[in-house]
Amino acid sequence: VQLQASGGGLVHSGGSLRLSCATSGLTFSTYIMGWFRQVPGKEREFVAAISWVGGTTYYANSVKGRFTISRDNAKNTVYLEMNSLKPEDTAVYYCGARDRRFGLGTTSKQYPYLGQGTQVTVSS
Repeated sequence: VQLQASGGGLVHSGGSLRLSCATSGLTFSTYIMGWFRQVPGKEREFVAAISWVGGTTYYANSVKGRFTISRDNAKNTVYLEMNSLKPEDTAVYYCGARDRRFGLGTTSKQYPYLGQGTQVTVSS
């Protein structure tokens, strides 16, 4: 199983980025997908999750209204559209996969498959 996040970069406060996470080696349409982020010295925190068909989404309060998670099951890819970015959104962002049988999860430990991260830096 491989999950590869991409799309990170440097952006000014108020700007936007779109992250992608391409997957292989799993039946993507049967997995709940999540995004997490981590800054040095802190635990990885939940950002957003989406159900296997995309009908249900869940967001951390800190990103609600600014970030949108979506998925394309035909492309085995999950996305995170990030708008109105703030300096406190600076982190390494990771995507994760969780078997749909276990329901939406909000901690990275609940996602047995986690990809390599992509750095997002928001300057003030």
